[in-house]
Parts: sequence; C-alpha cells; structure tokens
Amino acid sequence: MVKFYCLFAFLFSVQISFAQQTVGLFLNDSTSLNGYTLFTHGNSKITYLIDNCGNEVHRWDQSTTNPGASVYLLENGNLLRTGRINSNFNGGGTGGRLEIFNWDGDLIWQYDYSSNTYHHHHDVAPMANGNILLIAWESRDEAEIEEAGRNPASISNPIWSERVVEIKPVGADEIELVWEWHLWDHLVQDFDSTKMNYDVIAEHPELMDINFGVTSQGNNTDWIHLNAIDYNPDLDQIILSSRHLSEIYVIDHSTTNLEAAGHTGGNSGKGGDFLFRYGNPQSYDRGTSDDRIFYGQHDAKWIPAGYPDEGKIMVFNNGQGRPGGSYSSVDVIDPPLDANNTFTISDTEPFGPENLFWTYEADPPEDMYSSNISGAHRLSNGNTLICVGREGNFYEVDYDGTLVWHYRLPIGNSGPVTQGTIVTNSNVFRATRYDPDYPAFIDKILTPGDPIEINPLPSDCEIYGGPVAIKNHSNLEGVQVLNNPVHDFIFIKNQTGTEVNIEVFDIMGRLTISQISQNENIEIPSLNWINGFYTVHISNREKNRFFVQKIIKR
Repeated sequence: MVKFYCLFAFLFSVQISFAQQTVGLFLNDSTSLNGYTLFTHGNSKITYLIDNCGNEVHRWDQSTTNPGASVYLLENGNLLRTGRINSNFNGGGTGGRLEIFNWDGDLIWQYDYSSNTYHHHHDVAPMANGNILLIAWESRDEAEIEEAGRNPASISNPIWSERVVEIKPVGADEIELVWEWHLWDHLVQDFDSTKMNYDVIAEHPELMDINFGVTSQGNNTDWIHLNAIDYNPDLDQIILSSRHLSEIYVIDHSTTNLEAAGHTGGNSGKGGDFLFRYGNPQSYDRGTSDDRIFYGQHDAKWIPAGYPDEGKIMVFNNGQGRPGGSYSSVDVIDPPLDANNTFTISDTEPFGPENLFWTYEADPPEDMYSSNISGAHRLSNGNTLICVGREGNFYEVDYDGTLVWHYRLPIGNSGPVTQGTIVTNSNVFRATRYDPDYPAFIDKILTPGDPIEINPLPSDCEIYGGPVAIKNHSNLEGVQVLNNPVHDFIFIKNQTGTEVNIEVFDIMGRLTISQISQNENIEIPSLNWINGFYTVHISNREKNRFFVQKIIKR
C-alpha cells in the first residue's frame, strides 16, 4: 500500500490577501492539472464551471429545482443534472428529476423518475451510447419484508430496497427502459428457516443479508442508502456504494433483465448476484468489526483506462465512526480480478485485497473530514481531485500527496458570499475536473470571467497554454526574507528606504502577526508559532506594490 500524509502546504499563492482570505482560490501550483472544474452547491439552482484560477467560465442557471446531488458535463457539451422533487421518499440525497441542458442553458430533456413505489436518489452514470444509469429506492411493504426473512423486531413499514435502471432519453420528456436490476432478487438470511432466502450467509458472499445493518431500535426504512453509481464499459460492470452498510458492490451489466433477476447468465455467469464487494466483510460473516475498511464512504468509481492506476477503484472514505477518531481519506484498492475478468475469492476468506493500494490522508488526519457527501477522482496527470463536501474545500494532490491546488467554495445557502465571510453551510456533493481537450469544449468560448465570490481579492494568477503557472510576486523591490525555514525569528531585509507593512498568515488564512517598520533589518519573533507553513505579505504604504513568499516554521 502506498500511503501519503500531506501538510496541506502552500495554501496561499495567487491571491494577494491583505485582509483575511476565507473563500475562493488559495493555491494553484504549476503541477496542478490545468482544466475546468464543475460543481454546484446543494441548495443552489446554478451549476458552475471555473478555471484553475477560480474564475467563472460558464454557468447553467435555468433549472427550477435544487440539485438531486450529482451533475455531469457530457462529451457533447450538454449538462446532465439531477433535481430534487417532492415525494414520499424523504431520505438524504433524494432526487427524482433528471434534466439535460444544452451549452446555452436550454432545457432539452426532463424526466421525473418517481412514483409512489420508487424514486431516484443521489447519482446517475452517463453512458457513451447516450443512455443513463441511475439508482432508485423502491418500497417494500411489511408482508414482503417478513416473507423475505427480516427479523420482525427490526421491520420498518415500509423499507426501501434499491434498484438500478438503464434508461434511454426519448424526445423532450420521455424514456425507454433498457435494463433493470433489483437488490430484492439477491437476498439471504439465517433468521427464519420457514421464510424465503434461508441459507448460511458466510457461504453466499454474492447475496445481501436482509438482516445486516438493522436493529430493533430506530428507523430501518432507508436500509442500504446507495450514494454512488459508476459504469466500466471495458468490463460491462457497474459499481455501487452503500453508505449505511459501508460497502461497495460490483454487478454484471451484460445480463438480460431476466438474468439480472437470477443467479446465472451474463459475462460472469452469475446473473445479478454481486461479483465483488468490499469494505465491511462482517456483512457476510467473513470478518469482524476489526476487518472493516470503509466508514460511510461515497463516490466509488473506477480509475479510467489510460490514467495512472487504471482499472483500480477509488473511494472517498468519509470515516464517520472510524476507530481512533473520525477523519476522511481517499482510498484506492486493486480488486482481485483475474484474466477472465472474474473477481476471485476463497471459500472461507473475504474478498481482497487485504491492504489498500494507495491512500491519502491529511496530517494530522482529522484536518480533512466530511461526515457525509464528498468525492474524489484521479486526474489524467496522476493527481487526485478531492471534494471535502461539508467544508466546501476542493483539494488537488499529486501522487506523492503534495497539495497543488486548493479552492474553497464561496457559496452559502443564500448564494455567493463576500470575501472574508466564514461559510459554515457548505454542501457540495462532488466537484469534477475536466481536461482542456475534453470534447465538450470543442468550439466553445471559455472566456474567464470574475471569481464567484463578491469583492474578490486581487489576483496575479494566469492561465497558460499548458499547466497553470504562478508568477513570482516581486512587484515590491528591495525586500527579502533572509531565512527559510525559520526558527526563532524571521529575518527580513528592507532596502526600500521607506516603511513597509508586514503581515504573516498561517495555513488557514488567519493573521498571525502584523507590523509596520522602516528599519533596514527587521526581526519578527516566531519562536512560539506552531510548526508548519505560513505566507509572508510585505507591501508598501499605499499597498499597491507587494512581495509574497511562502515559508515553513520548524
């Protein structure tokens, strides 16, 4: 396993902040993947596309609903968006509406996948043929639940099982149902031998124990709570993520609808049964709580072909309730796939791998934590874009775990905020970075506009033809930081012949010290500072010329 801890270094770069910066772009290193980042706030009808300097280059603002969670930019330049509509399904991540807008913002297709017995939620997966995979709750009544072998003491009436459907958009507001899979067809239980699905759970890792993850106390309605779906066209397989059970599952998409309801058929020969599962082997009696890997994870997806670590699976592991403290990580696993694209498992052990292939954590780990939502995906240059959804923080780290890009969402529940505002209600399901040569951008005008935040700070960020570079902020001549790293003092040389304003900010953008001096040799005490990264801002009296340098305190 490759494991990295990052000091969250260099959080301050292109923004020239003489007041505390709280939102917007904090860092854009030359090794960041130059591209365009798509996101929406959970309580906003607007979907934004920004460049690496944090400037808005496009938006879609014609929707009438808040997002159902996920948004995707399709290769033809259209936006696939989920919308939140009312229903009798009221769990977290509820959606129900699917919309497609063209680049100009015109609604060209809309469909509500919702009824009294089913309702789309959380995520969709666009396919190359124009079809859409989606996940949906489906209601099962008390009689069905008890007949399926659920312990009556833990029955909520109803409970929501899960389904996956593939739909083809038709016209402006219709669909064609292409394919469907129902979890209810793949259950096992060892509670009541007189009911359906009775068997030894440990002998059937391909099935879901209908009594796992539920208790005689509380509401067991939203039992599984899938929150992500992804499609692998090379394998013709689908991956699903269950937050409540802390597991991911792979199923076969090559089946017919009849085969998907059974246990044979398809490329795998296993019908609609699980081909692979990972994260919590206690769910099928092949492990204990000590063997658990995932804790309420989101955004399980394959790393695309041609990308570093292609074919492996990446997950944002939220870490809620993780032993030793709640913190989030981004985990990559190398699933046990043989030459025949079959996932291997022994007769008694859980699915491997035993260890993670790659993982990213903050240092200290609790510095990156989101109890829910969030996501991560591998970029074409080997970096990883991370969305810490509850904080509204977007981080890009390289393969060694070094932070190379940082943006904090400047949007609250009421819309864009003024720079300097502390946003406490961030709610971003995911953020997605697209390469500049992504087909959606062909013949499109992507002129950088203003930052999203109100009253943005001055910026010296520039977009070049290749990776974005940061210009050296040396407009104020005649000043120099003489020591870096620093220990007990920062030594500054001032040869301007006039007074300078000196401000030092810590890694969170908090002002550590501020002073004015016209001395040629300036000493700033730093003995009692916490070790880590800081940014020194030196400006002239008028604050129209400046010098910026990152330092590290050891």
